[in-house]
Amino acid sequence: MTFTPEPLDPDDDRPPYEQVASSLSAAIRTRKLGPGDKIPSQKELTEAYGFARATIQRALRELEDEGLIVSRKGSGVYVRNRTERPAGLRPYVEHAFASQNVSIDFAGFSSETLHGALQEPIDKIRIGRLTPSSINIRILVPDMSVPQAAPVRREDGVDDPRLRARMHDMMVSFTRSIANTMHELSVLGLVSEAKVSVRVHSGTQFFKLYVINQEDAFFGYYPIRPNKVVTQGEAIEIYDFVGADATLFHYSLNEGESSSGAQQVDQARMWFDSVWETIGRDFDPDGK
Repeated sequence: MTFTPEPLDPDDDRPPYEQVASSLSAAIRTRKLGPGDKIPSQKELTEAYGFARATIQRALRELEDEGLIVSRKGSGVYVRNRTERPAGLRPYVEHAFASQNVSIDFAGFSSETLHGALQEPIDKIRIGRLTPSSINIRILVPDMSVPQAAPVRREDGVDDPRLRARMHDMMVSFTRSIANTMHELSVLGLVSEAKVSVRVHSGTQFFKLYVINQEDAFFGYYPIRPNKVVTQGEAIEIYDFVGADATLFHYSLNEGESSSGAQQVDQARMWFDSVWETIGRDFDPDGK
């Protein structure tokens, strides 16, 4: 396979290693470099991009940290195969915002990770680097006014309203921030239509799910681990969901209609819509 990198944007003011990492990441996402493909050598990438070898090495480290590539001693660097490939969410979210119409469906506990992944594309919209016409974000989270399977007190495994209040406050903080930011983009005329909808359901959310532009899905399980938190001035030992430890796996329609990846995306869309349109209830983070 012969891989030729796309020319870099001369107006891109990011550090060179980020430009190279973004270019290679896009090639992997669009299957110009498929699972198992060998990445061109550092010498070839140096010549193709026109940057120093140290820049290429740092870009490759970034991609390795994101779980997109893997180094094999004495052999080279390869695109990870699906079975061994956890995926980073941020590059895909940023790529989605290059579309005219952006849609993101999220199901999880607090939307903290989504909030973080949105910051870079939002900054690029503010400076005119990204210009989507519409953004539609749907956030589906558990209703913390009702008891949940977790988080619970570690000593007796019993529900504690203080723990639910803590989770509720975290969810409100992140969803409100996302909604306010999108509203700001709309008011400033940077995006013609920007909408954030939040719904709650009465179940316990044991996994997180993202459906991006109806084409890519990310799925990961929340591990439950012992934790110690302070709520209402008191330290409490709990069994808690640890979102930071959830490994996300990526599925894409680009893998072909009959592929398992395409089927996963189709099922993710079906599941989200079914909950959203039936047992999901509107929730206003501002409490209006």
